[in-house]
Amino acid sequence: NGHFTEHQKLEEALAEFTGRERALLFSTGYMANLGVINAVMMRGDYIFSDRLNHASLIDACLLSRAKTQRYTHNDISSLESLYKKNTINNAEKNTMIVSDGVFSMDGDCADVKSLAKIAQQHQAWLMIDDAHGFGILGKTGAGLLQQQGLSQQDVPILMATLGKGIGTAGAFIAGSNELIEYLIQTARTYIFTTAMPPAIAAATRVSLQLLQTESWRREHLVNLVKQFKQGAELLGIELMPSDTAIQPIMVGDAEKALSISQQLEKKEILLTPIRPPTVPEKTARLRVTLSASHSKEDVDYLLESLQNIEL
Repeated sequence: NGHFTEHQKLEEALAEFTGRERALLFSTGYMANLGVINAVMMRGDYIFSDRLNHASLIDACLLSRAKTQRYTHNDISSLESLYKKNTINNAEKNTMIVSDGVFSMDGDCADVKSLAKIAQQHQAWLMIDDAHGFGILGKTGAGLLQQQGLSQQDVPILMATLGKGIGTAGAFIAGSNELIEYLIQTARTYIFTTAMPPAIAAATRVSLQLLQTESWRREHLVNLVKQFKQGAELLGIELMPSDTAIQPIMVGDAEKALSISQQLEKKEILLTPIRPPTVPEKTARLRVTLSASHSKEDVDYLLESLQNIEL
């Protein structure tokens, strides 16, 4: 029980929007990642995971009991090397490459085209978590895979969340008819938990319609990102390489990052300090996350406030 007309309508809309045969709703992105990886992969299989993948992907790989190898972040040669090292004489093994689309703590994007080529060479699954790209990137906001021109054949498993660019809650998996039917029967985080409320599904469908008919929000966000990056460069603020709405300011020391965040909070600016163990030691950062609800004046105020603080 729990699957209503509004869920069905949203799943059909998401499948059409992303160019996939079918989609399946999950209550959260965490549930979606755990559900699909544990349904598809098992003990004796091989998973190749980007070293900076989201915690939900890391946990999903561990719980699947597949042999998981983590390749150097966004390093295709590292992935190829691990494949050669770990799958020699194992042509019958089921393998998967899994990666974030937009990396949540760095803001950079995966080279999914290259990942797709390697996956096809090895007849492997390719799963992309596009939580931070869906609703933002691509010609119509369908995400990183649209931006890079990749089809269902290139990326058999697409996961995206609905609580970020879409502004509601929940997540979905999009892929082939066979994949979705299989997940309905085997994904434990789909079967044994409460579905999203139908009202949320209905609201999400309206958000999806607005995304396709009103592009000004995405255009405004692109302009805000450019404004912030240009302003930070003029002030000599060290940003990590990112063209997305996630613009991390590298600080290094965790205590210093916390101190800066507290100083900004007194100016009514919420700028979260990201510290170990979420990121590696000595790479603490301030995670600037821009949205279409911000104004040019907001960005100016942030830059002005940062200028008056020793970074």
